[in-house]
Amino acid sequence: MARSRYKIKEEHYPYFITVSVVDGISLFEDSIISDIILDSIRFMQNKGIRIIAYVVMHNHVHMIIEGEGLSAHVRKLKSYTARRIIDSLKERGRKLLLKRLHYLKHDHHKDSDYQVWQEGFHPKQISTVEMMIQKIEYIHYNPVKAGFVDLPEHWKMSSARNYLGQFGVLEIDLFTG
Repeated sequence: MARSRYKIKEEHYPYFITVSVVDGISLFEDSIISDIILDSIRFMQNKGIRIIAYVVMHNHVHMIIEGEGLSAHVRKLKSYTARRIIDSLKERGRKLLLKRLHYLKHDHHKDSDYQVWQEGFHPKQISTVEMMIQKIEYIHYNPVKAGFVDLPEHWKMSSARNYLGQFGVLEIDLFTG
């Protein structure tokens, strides 16, 4: 099974991870939902996970994270945010989105009527300074490449501003090489 190659094996390394919304649905265009994601990342930080870089796009999140129990923390983040997102959509009567998330739910998910996240998070171990720099640049240029902004620091939900010494929506642990 291909899943085995996507595991966190050595927790003393930072990891590049991606979590994506099922079927590429642009849930995070909604500021209420994107705030749920940002709050959940802050909670991970309070539990000892270092956030080195991040970007919240319309339908996925990239992060470089480091700490003990990363797999469990990412699973909890996905589970918690999925419940909060569904609750938010229900409270606001977003029936079309709920119907779509219900339709896309895998049959083996017995504990929910909806599926928000694609399965897995594809962790990639970062073992060199060069790889770290490449992944940070990839994360920061994601909104530029997508055509949303001209410069990385123009994307509010990214650590690009932090790396320029500006205020970012999340505090992070800057990589200094």
